[in-house]
Amino acid sequence: MFYYISLYISLAIFAVGMVYKISTWFSFKTSIKTISTSKRLSSAIRGITLTLFSAKILTLIRVFTLDIILQRRILREDFLRWLIHILVYGAFMLLLLMHALDKFITSAIFDDYSSSINPFMFLRDLFGALVIIGICMVVYRRFILKAPRLKTNPMDIYAIILLAIIMVSGILLEGIKIGSYSIYRNMVAEYAGIEEEEEEFKALTAFWVKEFGTVSPDIRAPFETELIEEGREMHEMSCAACHSMPQWAFMGYPVAKAVKGIALALDRAGIHTLLWYIHFLACFIGLAYLPFSKFLHLITSPLSLLLNSVMDKRSSEPTNIATRQALELDACMHCGQCTYRCSVGIVFEEIGNVNILPSEKLQSLKGVVSGKEMGEKELRFILDGTYLCTNCHRCTDVCPAGIDLEDLWFNMREGMFQKDYPEFLALSPLSFYRGLMRETIAQGDYKRPLLQAREAIAAGCDLFKDQSKAITLTPADREFQSGLLMSDQASTFSACFGCQTCTNVCPVVANYEDPKDVLGLLPHQIMHAVGLGIRDLAFGSNMLWDCVTCYQCQEQCPQGVKVTEVLYELKNLAIRNVREKGK
Repeated sequence: MFYYISLYISLAIFAVGMVYKISTWFSFKTSIKTISTSKRLSSAIRGITLTLFSAKILTLIRVFTLDIILQRRILREDFLRWLIHILVYGAFMLLLLMHALDKFITSAIFDDYSSSINPFMFLRDLFGALVIIGICMVVYRRFILKAPRLKTNPMDIYAIILLAIIMVSGILLEGIKIGSYSIYRNMVAEYAGIEEEEEEFKALTAFWVKEFGTVSPDIRAPFETELIEEGREMHEMSCAACHSMPQWAFMGYPVAKAVKGIALALDRAGIHTLLWYIHFLACFIGLAYLPFSKFLHLITSPLSLLLNSVMDKRSSEPTNIATRQALELDACMHCGQCTYRCSVGIVFEEIGNVNILPSEKLQSLKGVVSGKEMGEKELRFILDGTYLCTNCHRCTDVCPAGIDLEDLWFNMREGMFQKDYPEFLALSPLSFYRGLMRETIAQGDYKRPLLQAREAIAAGCDLFKDQSKAITLTPADREFQSGLLMSDQASTFSACFGCQTCTNVCPVVANYEDPKDVLGLLPHQIMHAVGLGIRDLAFGSNMLWDCVTCYQCQEQCPQGVKVTEVLYELKNLAIRNVREKGK
């Protein structure tokens, strides 16, 4: 009764959890646009129906076979990880279908099925052994080999421990049941009906002690040949149809041999019952917690692979893309492959912002989307880590779950811009990809983070509001100049004599009829302001932030002034000034 109560409770929690998770896929917002849940749901139903009744069904079959069953995407990147996945994921699913769900699947396929006969006994141990080998390889890869940039969070440890408990308790239970005298007596009483026949019961018990490893309190070797032969006949009449030799259980039988000396004590203590509770409760806990844990990727990763194989951001409906991206947040298996291949991953060693690493950034973004309370500092770290992405597409190419990470980063950071936190990297060359995607962003939404960042810099530096008016000359800001002099490249500003060559060759200046009115100070004037030590004039020029870093000014300068490098350093000083004041 307790078993079925626990099962129903676990199934109920699992069902509620999955309903909640599915609802988040149709409600969580991963971009600027707000789309109603009902519209996303109806679009998804329509999209699925059209896909299933089109040629795309062949693509789904191919992806299901190659990428989900055979794990082709993982094999391309790392043979060790592929082997781990096949051992843990593949063998565990086979064990689940053949053993855990045997009453619903195996029994329905094989009329004479019994868990104690071959090939089922051997296969159960084989699949269990493969899962244990896979778990050991996971531990080796994460904690001993320590794959580059691979991070292990509590959810990873939970998954390893829970799988280990399920497998180890199952093997120990099998081994102790092999030697259990009480289980043997109950079996004889229920199926053989000879317990009252003393001689026949003794003969059968002697045979099981000799051949099956049962430990009897009063019947021990050596045995007479006639007794064993009589027991064999009894076994063939009553037990052989349901019991193969226990040696086929190559994981459980050695356990039975190892504990043979204390088997009777374990039997009296009911250890096999305790292990049974531990085993099935661990399975049920894993089932109930699946929608809220890393194990959810067993469902969402295949869905992500299938969806991305037939969806394209240029032709698919925006409503379905929004739903797919919400699902992709749950599809991550935290394998770290994207982080290993990330082109800016090395920056983490210098900056220390874990959100630079794609696999960790994805976990943080899940918190943002779900509405988790976060402080300004935490949000700044997430936004910085998101914006440092160079859109190289490497993470998307190698993700075994098929997540379109590049598109997810872009949509998420555009959404975070709406939180009115200034992101200064939006003013740097790292915003190049955002410029290319400008047509996909509403005009107001595109300019909003740019204006926020510039206003923050202006407020932090007390900049002159009208640079066309004359200002009173003040002593040079030596601290400001010393910040530039620390760089061999930026210190060349002192060689400028105002020939205006840099301004004349600048494509940004050439883009406007009246560049001074739009850009403020022009490149040669910025160099002059720096030479005079007038920090606020240099920081306040739009030219500083509109520079496209084409290096034309630097290449053409007759004095060898590293104009572009000076502008780079000015940007860094301006941003540092704002952040220091905000502390």
